[in-house]
Amino acid sequence: MSPSVRLQEMIRVIRSARTQGEERGVIQRECAAIRAQFRQGDNGGRSHNLAKLLYVHMLGYPAHFGQMECVRLIASPRYNEKRIGYLGAMMLLDEKQDASLLITNSIKNDLSHSSQYVQSLALCTLACMGSAEMCRDLAPEIERLLRASNSYIKKKAALCAVHIVRKVPELGELFTPSARSLLSEKNHGVLHGAVVLITELCERNPDTLDQCRKAVPELVQIMKGLVMSGYSPEHNVAGISDPFLQVRILRLLRILGRNNDSASDAMNDLLAQVATNTDSSKTAGSAVLYETVLTIMDIKSESGLRVLAVNILGRFLLNNDRNIRYVSMTSLQKIVQTDHNAVQRHRGTIVDCLKDQDASVQRRALELSLALVSAVNIRSLMKELLLFLSSCPPDLRAHTTSGIFLAADRYAPSQRWHIDTILHVLTTAGGDVRDETVPNLIQLITTASELHSYTVHKLYRALVADISQQSLVQVACWCIGEYGDLLLKGECEETEPVQVTEDNVLDALETVLQSHMSSPATRAFALTATMKLSTRITNNVDRIRSIVSIYGSCIDVELQQRAVEYNALFKKYDHMRAAVLERMPVIDRNSPGHSNGDISAGVKDSELVQVKKAELDRPQETASQACDLLGLLGDADQPSQPNPVQPSAMPSSAPPSMGGGDLLDLLGGLDPIPAPTAPVYEKNGLTLTLQCDKKMDTAVTVTFTAFNSSNTDISSFTLQVAVPKSVQLQMKAPSGNAIPAQGAGHVTQTVLLNNPNKVNLKMRVRVQYSKEGSMCQDVLQIDSLPAPAWQ
Repeated sequence: MSPSVRLQEMIRVIRSARTQGEERGVIQRECAAIRAQFRQGDNGGRSHNLAKLLYVHMLGYPAHFGQMECVRLIASPRYNEKRIGYLGAMMLLDEKQDASLLITNSIKNDLSHSSQYVQSLALCTLACMGSAEMCRDLAPEIERLLRASNSYIKKKAALCAVHIVRKVPELGELFTPSARSLLSEKNHGVLHGAVVLITELCERNPDTLDQCRKAVPELVQIMKGLVMSGYSPEHNVAGISDPFLQVRILRLLRILGRNNDSASDAMNDLLAQVATNTDSSKTAGSAVLYETVLTIMDIKSESGLRVLAVNILGRFLLNNDRNIRYVSMTSLQKIVQTDHNAVQRHRGTIVDCLKDQDASVQRRALELSLALVSAVNIRSLMKELLLFLSSCPPDLRAHTTSGIFLAADRYAPSQRWHIDTILHVLTTAGGDVRDETVPNLIQLITTASELHSYTVHKLYRALVADISQQSLVQVACWCIGEYGDLLLKGECEETEPVQVTEDNVLDALETVLQSHMSSPATRAFALTATMKLSTRITNNVDRIRSIVSIYGSCIDVELQQRAVEYNALFKKYDHMRAAVLERMPVIDRNSPGHSNGDISAGVKDSELVQVKKAELDRPQETASQACDLLGLLGDADQPSQPNPVQPSAMPSSAPPSMGGGDLLDLLGGLDPIPAPTAPVYEKNGLTLTLQCDKKMDTAVTVTFTAFNSSNTDISSFTLQVAVPKSVQLQMKAPSGNAIPAQGAGHVTQTVLLNNPNKVNLKMRVRVQYSKEGSMCQDVLQIDSLPAPAWQ
């Protein structure tokens, strides 16, 4: 290929290359020819060669040797060379390149050029790759062009000013007067640039935001003109007059009306007019309506207007476009807590979206359906969720089961309904439930004493029908072991009783023990249930002894240990067997043993502990320093004071404290040494710190504190903690579940640890929160705690 080949011919040759090696060879030869011509200073073909070099750059090959040629072409007086030079600068240069500083003076000169097209080239280049230094130097020129008479230049200058404000926010005050004056322009391009510039200024400077609120009536008039204007071929898009400008104005109005009553009142009528007069059958109209809804929800709008916004989102749910349905459900999820009743009117449509074929739409519909569950609709909505669970994608099963369990735990109309719902979930998706489901269900069953016979009959039927669902099998084995005598009696008023013999029950448990589908934990449940039946039946004790003795040589150490212990009960301690194997007492969900998952052998050594709703309703316990000191002195029977006693000197008007008051006065001048604090998590603006305080030799208090440095609030914040099995764990109620933005507040969670064996403390923490309508979840591994936790 000749070095003087034209650009079109070079493109044709490169495209006709059969292999990558052939293409690379063509480009290398052409780049070598271009380098040679650059060195020779061939002024005639400079723009032609740079154009070819830009095409090579677009293909991903190095073209940095053309940077200085861009600088030379920008300084050229000819327009066609300037155009190629500026294009090359935008593609080959950035603010990190030293060569970019060389074009600052050329840009400044071109901004004062007599031709609007040359000015446009300079403005576009500065807006594309201008560094902070260039922006500071050229900002006065841009401000001057904002007041020019040419609409074409003012439009370009406004967009260039946006880039300058983003690079150097303190220059925003320079553009504020000119930006507001642009709102009086009739040209839509200038208006669009002005609105974008004002939006950027308001987002970065609160003082500018207050100044621009005076422009709300002017923006309202512009928006009304767009909504009520007739057909305009120049700006019409699918029957909507300039939807791009409308969307920009609505976004600006949302910023101006946020937390301001007067600005919100000035735009209420306009928002109602836009919401009722915009056609949503086309995508352009849907975009305008969606921005209208967001604006209504973000400002201090009237209640009727908020209902209208929810109804618009409800109409979006009926749209054939899945993207619009997804956006609608995302918005409804953000407002379901504040406008619950309005969203409830569209519950049927939301539930129908569970049948959508798109996985993302299904997920949003599921999250919104779970948020709509209440005590009034729990029965009807739970039927739909259980139906969805039977056919939902595998990746949604775990989320669905967790949501159903939480809703049932909070709004269950009766204990029987609660038990039936959980058993239905275990039967349908027992392999996808969380680990704490088994102990939670066992605790629920133990508290429902009048339903023991009903539950054991139902679980026995489920066990005989299917032993593949491990969680269901574990609960069934536990219930048969505890209430096997009720099963054998065959008396059950709530359901049709099953006539079961002792051999039938033992056959079912032996099937579980011998099945290859049973996990070691499930076999442990079955073996313990078989042993417990030895005190509840009379004719098959020898068979039970034979089953237990078989597993005395089991390869699984845990199962072998249990079998050996049970054999010892039969042989050496038979007189104690009935007392040892009697029914378990009612399990307290808030007990330390239950908190860390150590409820039975089938539960894993490390369990994630969910803070229950019952604990959230309980006031957080506060322990003052005076109470701690009194406890050390043996005066533990004295009730705690509600307000903590400060270690500083107390006012003279305060009454003398009881018990340890004198001792506190002696120590009043001592400042406490703060416990060390360490950050353990930083993501999405959320910072989680950990503080340890050693109260006793084996007791440690761990305090988690969560801060939010982002610009949006965080909601539904929960912490779950797992510790080794030998450590007892108790979680106090958190101070809240919402963290305000920009560090305006924080949430604390206190965890009490009892480490009797003084092992090295490790901790696994699950952080879960909602931000901007999406759920975030992370798991942290803390292998070492600050010094007071282990010293």
